[in-house]
Amino acid sequence: MQYWFNTRTRQVEAADDPERARSHDLLGPYETEEEASRALEIAAERTARWDEEEAAEDAWRTGDPQARDWDANPLNG
Repeated sequence: MQYWFNTRTRQVEAADDPERARSHDLLGPYETEEEASRALEIAAERTARWDEEEAAEDAWRTGDPQARDWDANPLNG
């Protein structure tokens, strides 16, 4: 069975629940109820991992490990 995490109610909802939200308030699906209950933590971990990967790609592409700190917008002076 699949489970979803409702970001509005902060509750785990089963896929077969007739009351399950059908909106942008859901994260998932997850394989287990326990995994769905950790949805926000999992999302934060994934975001941090993606940020690290993007920083490494920027450093490789530019040759500068601080490339992500650059602000090329001339209006930000």
